[in-house]
Amino acid sequence: MKEKVVLAYSGGLDTTAIIPWLKENFDYEVICCCIDCGQGEELDGLEERAKLSGASKLYIENIIDEFCDEYIVPCVQANAVYENKYLLGTSMARPAIAKTLVEVARKEGATAICHGATGKGNDQIRFELGIKALAPDLKIIAPWRMTDVWTMQSREDEIEYCKAHGIDLPFDASHSYSRDRNLWHISHEGLELEDPAQEPNYDNLLVLGVSPEKAPDEGEYITMTFEKGIPTSVNGEKMKVSEIITKLNELGGKHGIGIVDIVENRVVGMKSRGVYETPGGTILMEAHQQLEELVLDRATMEVKKDMGNKLAQIVYEGKWFTPLCDAVKAFVASTQEYVTGEVKFKLYKGNIIKAGTTSPYSLYNESLASFTTGDLYDHHDADGFITLFGLPLKVRAMKMAEVEANK
Repeated sequence: MKEKVVLAYSGGLDTTAIIPWLKENFDYEVICCCIDCGQGEELDGLEERAKLSGASKLYIENIIDEFCDEYIVPCVQANAVYENKYLLGTSMARPAIAKTLVEVARKEGATAICHGATGKGNDQIRFELGIKALAPDLKIIAPWRMTDVWTMQSREDEIEYCKAHGIDLPFDASHSYSRDRNLWHISHEGLELEDPAQEPNYDNLLVLGVSPEKAPDEGEYITMTFEKGIPTSVNGEKMKVSEIITKLNELGGKHGIGIVDIVENRVVGMKSRGVYETPGGTILMEAHQQLEELVLDRATMEVKKDMGNKLAQIVYEGKWFTPLCDAVKAFVASTQEYVTGEVKFKLYKGNIIKAGTTSPYSLYNESLASFTTGDLYDHHDADGFITLFGLPLKVRAMKMAEVEANK
């Protein structure tokens, strides 16, 4: 009986060409596995294409709700943003995909998992760290790093390879943006984006929405509610998280929200330039922060900011299934106990404008914050506080003056 390999299958040209390549070079039975994280119409016609290319079976595993509840929500609660801009759309999905690949491999009794990530990107790391953490016994096959066996270097090569193996597919050799899409975002790389000196061609590039210039001239008010840091409704309608993100994507895309052009530092040591569309995610992150401003104390917010940056790095580097990741998520979860309330904001030409926040756990005290003197605050108390708070500065200044006088 042939050994089985589970192939992370997107239906694109790369992973389609890998099917006959695996059979020819390793004599594997190829089980394709497409993990649905919200790619939409990209999944249409995959089963026929996989079977036509020589796969014995295709799994299409819908993990949209798991992706939202177990991966996106913890990152939103942490405000995990990589290098101040990237909302981790691809990074969050990879461990969820790796986990599902391992589950299918176990179900099928496979001995290996194969992915189509290149040797220059972050995804190879994210996939493989996830697989190693969950199934250290499984072999990992990365064709793009096996240059002695994988000899194809272009789309033309892959198309010719498929034709030589009797596979006639609806692909052409024309080059377009390299994209990755899920419910949270879509990323764009390639073409003019490979030159940081060039402006993105947003008319050709954008998929989830429009540029701020083409957004409506009228703003739109949105109201959201949260319970313990988890979004629960949009405009008064109760929804699960995946439905909320879908709705926010529609609203954000309409108003040009969440378009980011970034040159980021990849894990493998190079800089890469990409454009990310994250309309719903940008709104959700901002709304959550808007509520946290009311309910978290200063010291907790200070540490939480550091933990958010740390989680962003952990997730970006593919270290989701690690003790450190678990520990950081546990800290963040503990801060969400009272992040409950309602936020209102206006979407207008790429901007998210605050329009009011309420919470039963708000720490904002109007009598303290106002300029009038209330029972809780005596202005005279500030004298002693400033004297002690500034004492190190005063002592240092006195010492420096003494040193200067003795010269």
